[in-house]
Amino acid sequence: MLGTTKTRAGCLPARMTKSLGGHGPRPQGSLAQKGGQARPSLSLQRLARSLSAASRRAVAMAAEANGSDGTFDYDFFCIGAGSGGVRGSRFAASYGAKTAVCELPFATKASLTTGGVGGTCVLRGCVPKKLLVYGSEYAKEFEDCNGFGWEKFDRPQHSWESLIESKNNEINRLTGIYKRILANNEVDLIEGRGKILDKNTVEVDGKAYRCRYIMIATGGLPFVPNIPGKDLVITSDDALDLPKMPKKIAIVGAGFIAVEFAGIFNSFGSDVKLFFRGDKILRGFDEEVRDFLTEQIEEKGIKVTPKTVPVEVIEGEDGKKGVVTSAGGDVEWFDEVMYATGRAPNVEGLGLENAGVETVGNGVIKVDDYSRTNVDTIFAVGDVTDRINLTPVALMEGMAVAKTLFNDTPTKPDHEFVASAVFSQPPVGTVGYTEDEALEKFGKLKIFTSSFRPLKNTISGSTERSFMKIIVDSASDRVVGVHMVGEDSAEIMQGIAIAVKMGATKADFDATVGIHPTAAEEFVTMRDVTREAVKELTPAA
Repeated sequence: MLGTTKTRAGCLPARMTKSLGGHGPRPQGSLAQKGGQARPSLSLQRLARSLSAASRRAVAMAAEANGSDGTFDYDFFCIGAGSGGVRGSRFAASYGAKTAVCELPFATKASLTTGGVGGTCVLRGCVPKKLLVYGSEYAKEFEDCNGFGWEKFDRPQHSWESLIESKNNEINRLTGIYKRILANNEVDLIEGRGKILDKNTVEVDGKAYRCRYIMIATGGLPFVPNIPGKDLVITSDDALDLPKMPKKIAIVGAGFIAVEFAGIFNSFGSDVKLFFRGDKILRGFDEEVRDFLTEQIEEKGIKVTPKTVPVEVIEGEDGKKGVVTSAGGDVEWFDEVMYATGRAPNVEGLGLENAGVETVGNGVIKVDDYSRTNVDTIFAVGDVTDRINLTPVALMEGMAVAKTLFNDTPTKPDHEFVASAVFSQPPVGTVGYTEDEALEKFGKLKIFTSSFRPLKNTISGSTERSFMKIIVDSASDRVVGVHMVGEDSAEIMQGIAIAVKMGATKADFDATVGIHPTAAEEFVTMRDVTREAVKELTPAA
């Protein structure tokens, strides 16, 4: 049996012999039994190749010692090979841990029995969504080019089927790359559904693996409320793989997924109507961003209907779906009804109860600052913990767990000043605090805003405008929030985020020479304060 046990003191470098929070010695590699003779694990072999002859002998001695009463198959076992799982696994392996990750068989739509290496982002989230955004944006270019002297022409016919085929080819290529990343880092990939049997055991399709540490990175699944006709609706998974483009679609929800797909389908020529329970789209974003984007998408023809949600979806002729928004009310017919009403942690059948792992709400796994659950050997990262549900955050969290456990570097993932984007049309880029959040934290703010028509649109004839906002803590002059709605906002915000994360002040922004002519230069030329905001803060107890 594969296993790891205690090693003789002094056989390995100090960084390979410490563990998080006093849970015992760090796993030092493992052994495989073949013909009654122990052999060093791949982890120890890799380490040995990098050391001097004397150190290699010490490693060999450690391997022999491990063979005496080994009890673990793996030092680190990850359930879920999405972004966070793959990053955590490959870093754990690079630090010398014998590592495995399990993942369900590939499918474009996730379920309790299907998934795929790469996870939500690569297979049915960020990447395929962005490919559809790219495809849909050509419609605007066909219109805008006339103002620059291109002769008017009939809009080219679009093949939705070809786009979906190209998208599927790309995600197949990407899942292959992720598999090679795991193989190149000597991470064992085990296909099947992982289930926790106890704090040190994971079962995959009937086979049990003993593990020193377990990391849960199973992500989330689309959530659809339990209404009559629930089985007639589609989710974002389905929308990315529709056999044909709907001429008319209802999208229920107001978050970034709903708004992004509204833009995609609208640009491809669909009649799009957004239904949602709240007052505005994009809850949690800056209020001025929410209002400005609503104006822009309505200008493009997307119908926005706040405080209105379906109470029932009914089936009609020729596959039509009817939306009823009040009991006994009128029916509005659509080709598709898409629900983008959030995602739920993917924990069903995971066996959390077998190890006593605590959850809250709809299954969110509780973790501490180091992504450790209440069970000292079990960690969780990514959407299943419902902290900041973004791919780069899951990457950061997975890497932090690996550093903490296997690199003698206890690391807390830093969730402050995380930049993000909404690939709506126009897109949104943001980093730091909203105005309301900043006011609660800092008490006195200077707000700088600018709204303008981009240079390109002055000739193209497009009515699309851009909006920029800088939020400054008055006491320190530090820039604590930056927000933008407009073309290239995501690309611009990635650079701005570095400055904000480093603690740049408004004086630093003002001292920066802009690049002309660009929209981005507006961020370093806003001199006049739009308004000041003040709120009396309650002293901390």
